Amino acid sequence: MKFLLAALNAKYIHSNPGIYSLKAYTQAWLKEPELSDGRLQIEIGEYTINNQMDEILSDIYRRKPDAVGFSCYIWNISYILELVRDLPKVLPDVEIWLGGPEVSYDAARILEEEPNVFGIMMGEGEETFKKVIRCYLNRQRGREDWDKNSFPETEGTAIRGLDGRPVVNPLKTAVDLNAIPFLYQDMAGFENRIVYYESSRGCPFSCSYCLSSVDKSVRFRDTDLVLKELEFFLQKKVSQVKFVDRTFNCRRDHSYRIWEYLIEHDNGVTNFHFEISADLLDQEELQLMSRMRPGLIQLEIGVQSTNENTIREIRRSMDLSILRKNVEIINSYGTIHQHLDLIAGLPFEDYDSFRRSFNQVYDMKPEQLQLGFLKVLKGSYLSQKADDYEIRYKEKPPYEVLSTRWLAYGEVLKLKRLEEMLEVYGNSGQFRATMEEFCREFDTPFDMFEALAEYYDKQELSKVSHSRMARYEILDRFISLRIPQRQLYYRDLLVYDLYLRENLKSRPGFSADQEPYKDQIKAFFADEAVSRRFLNEGYEGFEARQLIKMAHLEVFHDGRAVLFDYKKRDALSHNAAVHELGIWRR
Repeated sequence: MKFLLAALNAKYIHSNPGIYSLKAYTQAWLKEPELSDGRLQIEIGEYTINNQMDEILSDIYRRKPDAVGFSCYIWNISYILELVRDLPKVLPDVEIWLGGPEVSYDAARILEEEPNVFGIMMGEGEETFKKVIRCYLNRQRGREDWDKNSFPETEGTAIRGLDGRPVVNPLKTAVDLNAIPFLYQDMAGFENRIVYYESSRGCPFSCSYCLSSVDKSVRFRDTDLVLKELEFFLQKKVSQVKFVDRTFNCRRDHSYRIWEYLIEHDNGVTNFHFEISADLLDQEELQLMSRMRPGLIQLEIGVQSTNENTIREIRRSMDLSILRKNVEIINSYGTIHQHLDLIAGLPFEDYDSFRRSFNQVYDMKPEQLQLGFLKVLKGSYLSQKADDYEIRYKEKPPYEVLSTRWLAYGEVLKLKRLEEMLEVYGNSGQFRATMEEFCREFDTPFDMFEALAEYYDKQELSKVSHSRMARYEILDRFISLRIPQRQLYYRDLLVYDLYLRENLKSRPGFSADQEPYKDQIKAFFADEAVSRRFLNEGYEGFEARQLIKMAHLEVFHDGRAVLFDYKKRDALSHNAAVHELGIWRR
């Protein structure tokens, strides 16, 4: 008997730790002598939503599973249902199971609407999957204690009864996290992919828009066991480990020991990502962070809104003043990437209120500010209050907000366009010097991105795919229209930002003419090949003609000469090191 656990991830670099956990947990149970007769195979099939559905269908067909279990989320459910409707046409005897948050809260409806679905595993899956596998084994062996009622009586499942009507069983008791085997016995198949790791499950908070609030209990994997498993990642020099804990630092002794261990065993390569509540950090934890290597960790911090009425209404626990202070302290270290989140469409947040929230979070100077839009998730408390808030949202996944009592659809569209500008000109980090200065031309950062979004809209630029250089050229035109008297100044900033990232093969049309400085530039690199005043580490043994290709020297419109060193880069921004060479005269 072969059971295929299938995942459709959003991108190739992602993986699905859920299906690996189901397999590892059940295989550990199958090692018991009376179960390990080799009659059962559990396989993993990982695909992406960017694959052609025909490719996925043909791969599953070639594997010839007896049963398939799909891991369902808001971003992949529509693709999975397409497969569910086609798979029995090529594998008539296959039994299809669904699991995951997108099917756990309305399982009966899905069984009624999708006749090809054999059953649904609801909620936490390890123990439920083990029970399902036990049923299959008993059926396969012809056990006397197996009959056709075995599946409908399995805890944590929804399945059709003898009369064909859905039977929804109680959820399975929560699993002991220490009983789940380590998912990564080797790194084969995870090269160039994000590695996900879970040290706790659940969340102590009650945010109404989040499914983690449904079960307020929090369980932890034993910290000593976690440290042993992190050692494996460090030894393998995995590029990034992303903790999926909902609030990693909700238990201080657990988080502190892990951060301390990472400092003491840092391999100089691996980056660890944590989702935290910044207002829970104390002075000792902040002091610990100050000792971290640049790039050792990165933090995702959910702010969601700075409107006190909104925070209260969504039942979120957050002290904004402490959060702001701690984010500022971490910023001062210059070694930790901070990613702050906002959600548009929350109750009591109108356009002006969201503008204030945006500006307050932007002023905290995170490396990234993610502007997300409310998704009304099945099973969440907010979904029960949607009518009270007059929330209108899309019928199909990801159930994104269209309007609320406080925010009109036209305003949501404006925020959508603003979000695009934020991603391109803010979060990309490619325009940092330009945007930091350009922001001074507006009352607030929000107004700057709003104006840029309106320009894109009027010029119909959002409908076109743009190269990186084209984005710079568009911004140059926009700035020149708004403040033509400072055109050359901003063109210098744009060129500065361009060369911070890479040594360009072709120069932008708005850059300063370098011909008058040609001889001075050659002389500088000839001297540098001997003196090594600036270009030292990584440039050993190279001559002037080679150095001039490896680094870049730019003379701007105002005569300022700057050397860009690409062998030395900032650990957070990845920008080249910069050496100011003073003012050069023609």
